[in-house]
Amino acid sequence: MKILYHHRLGSKDGQYVHVEELTNALQALKHELLFVSPSVIQEKEFGGESTLVRMLKSKMPQAIYEIAEFFYSLPVYLKLARAIKAFKPDIIYERYNLFLPAGIWIKKRFKVPLILEVNAPLYSERKKNNGIALDWLAKWSERYVWRNADCVIAVTEVLKNYIVEAGADPEKIQVIPNGVDLDCFDAAQDRVSSKKKLELENKLVLGFVGFVRKWHGLDRVVELIAEDTRNDPFLLVVGDGPAREDIESAAKRLKVEERIHMAGVVSREEMPFYVAAFDIALQPDVVPYASPLKLFEYMAMGCAIVAPDSGNIKEILTHELDALLFDYQKPETFGVAIKRLIEDEELRTRLGQGARMTLERRNLTWRHNAEVTVEIAKGLLNGF
Repeated sequence: MKILYHHRLGSKDGQYVHVEELTNALQALKHELLFVSPSVIQEKEFGGESTLVRMLKSKMPQAIYEIAEFFYSLPVYLKLARAIKAFKPDIIYERYNLFLPAGIWIKKRFKVPLILEVNAPLYSERKKNNGIALDWLAKWSERYVWRNADCVIAVTEVLKNYIVEAGADPEKIQVIPNGVDLDCFDAAQDRVSSKKKLELENKLVLGFVGFVRKWHGLDRVVELIAEDTRNDPFLLVVGDGPAREDIESAAKRLKVEERIHMAGVVSREEMPFYVAAFDIALQPDVVPYASPLKLFEYMAMGCAIVAPDSGNIKEILTHELDALLFDYQKPETFGVAIKRLIEDEELRTRLGQGARMTLERRNLTWRHNAEVTVEIAKGLLNGF
């Protein structure tokens, strides 16, 4: 099958991981892909962001920037048109972005079915976090794209509800959670070997992966570590972000700098090695509609997971079976769950094994996601 893959990502972060993993899996299944995307992204290291995009955001008035986002659809439309004429794809696969109706325009013109992957309700997300100047245009562009795609893939049932509420046909929405490349993670070293290389032998490692934000509350984990002098837990953070300074300041204030390590951004190839060192894997908080990539990586490495009992997490994990889920409305229960796992080695082992078994039983892998996507595409083609 020939797949035209379209996205508008300007940085190599967790979003780009999803793109790369899914498209690698599609190519491994011998499907032919052509990418239409910002060329600047190919030049960036993992964690890198487009300098041009960052500069425009900082210099332009918000309304002007949003107009520029929308009119970016015109050159994208032309790029897509040229790609379709040259490549003659069977299907268009687009990663949803706000102010970007070009893919729908193209699929209508060339009569090529379009699968739209939605990872977040970007109108609501941006309005809450940064505000939106052109509210009517943002809302229209989101609803227009969601309603006119031939199939919408949502990463959680919670997110599907957002899309249905916006007027999309529920019959056209498929829920496919994120996954993991098991071959990559199975090739990683075992926990003992990883700890040895990181000089964490005989340490009880609490681990976190991702962009560190204040609302993750990892400074509270530092306090917990400082309080526990008997078990000597160690915090390993793989990633960077605005809350890094808070974590390091808390460690210095509580005199536990030697029991904290901020690894910073690491390559995707190194990630399994770091996660393998985790005894207890932390998912401190999560937006209510997300399918966190780190969750599946924790599961792949058989970590004992602590995560909130929000609806999207409970779509994947079950309390006491493959994770300890704490009451996300009571932040103090996060620490209670961590302490329980620190004290109970047998529970850590059982939950870690349960997490891996759940992953395998439900086939939460990128390869399976690619296979499901291809079946969706075949169904659409049969209907055209």
